[in-house]
Amino acid sequence: MLAQASKLLPLSETCAPATQADLAAQVQACFSAGTPIYPLGGGTALHCAPIGKRQGCGIATTALNRLVDYPARDLTITVEAGMTVAALQQTLATENQFLPLDVPQAGDATVGGALAMNAAGPRRFGYGTIRDYVIGISAVDGRGTAFSAGGRVVKNVAGYDFCKLLVGSLGTLAVVTQVTFKVKPRPAAAAYLVHGLASLEQAESLAVAMAASQTTPVSVNLLMGAAWSEIAEFNLPGPPPAAYFVVGLEGTGAEVEWMLATLKNEWQTAGFPVSRTVGEPEACASLRQRLTEFGCDGGAGTAVKSKLPLVLKLTARPSSVVALVAEVRRLFPSASLLAHAGGGTVLARLDSELQAHELATPLLQVLHPLATRLGGQCTVWSSPFAGELTRSVCWGPARESDAMLKRVKQTFDPKGLLNPDRFIFG
Repeated sequence: MLAQASKLLPLSETCAPATQADLAAQVQACFSAGTPIYPLGGGTALHCAPIGKRQGCGIATTALNRLVDYPARDLTITVEAGMTVAALQQTLATENQFLPLDVPQAGDATVGGALAMNAAGPRRFGYGTIRDYVIGISAVDGRGTAFSAGGRVVKNVAGYDFCKLLVGSLGTLAVVTQVTFKVKPRPAAAAYLVHGLASLEQAESLAVAMAASQTTPVSVNLLMGAAWSEIAEFNLPGPPPAAYFVVGLEGTGAEVEWMLATLKNEWQTAGFPVSRTVGEPEACASLRQRLTEFGCDGGAGTAVKSKLPLVLKLTARPSSVVALVAEVRRLFPSASLLAHAGGGTVLARLDSELQAHELATPLLQVLHPLATRLGGQCTVWSSPFAGELTRSVCWGPARESDAMLKRVKQTFDPKGLLNPDRFIFG
């Protein structure tokens, strides 16, 4: 990971502190010397922002990977931030529990990195995002001062909600060292319903039908493009569909069976007979993995390719997702898309042959303004040429809220040393 980071970031040195106190001391030293600090987790999301220009110190959290506390009956767990998401899930599995997040490359991605990126995934519709599960946090600010927020119990409302503030901050406010999550019992059963769509107009109609459904899906997905054409679960009879509508269900065996029957009946009534049911555990796990890893592997598979894919992440009100998908396909006809139709997120994998200068105009003139009008935003989520992209292309033009964000940044990182030039603000 450190070798990969050295290729993508301007690092003059790297270190991996063994304790939280050692990490605080390293940040203090950088603060005193005015050295920029690049927090490093598993290295899976280094491509998700412009590349900083200032030489600095890479501080890895991977040695901070200990299990601190796991009172399973309380449905909470406390771990250090360098533990991988896969290791966290394996620990929870011993008590038939899980953290309901779909984090790409979970074997490498760290808990702190997932928090910094506000990781979610296809099941965010039913379970929410990482922000909904963080109840306690320890971190080190840009001065090297350690602080904590929240606690180790679910009912904790004391003080400012620093937990939610740090989620999604890309390591620009503090280096997270320890996290407490609330967790859930692992569902006993899962299934997917798949329907092939002749047009995006049908997707709009089916999304409206889902909004009135008696069922409670964990994911509602709209898929388009070549990346999905060779998946066995989508090998439907008849001509190739224009898109796929895929709904995920989880719960007890009885709950899933009832939701399958109910949803099939609702779709039939709305004029959309179900094309396929995916219910085998291995097939469900495989499909969920493909949905989770989309945008990280250059396609819909699970193997991470050597060349980073070019991926846009767009958000909007759920009612506007189909319109957003249509506009992306108009601008980039060969794009493959995964839209979390129930949660308002669209991932668009673009033609890998596009160059950096070919993105500026469609993003700045069309997609950034459109996403803003639809209640969301557009970001360059991954690119093979991150060093050539400006912050305005990656994150969009300046907004009224930027002044407030800069004040928050000044409070936590007065010298602007944490992940400089990589996020919305410096």
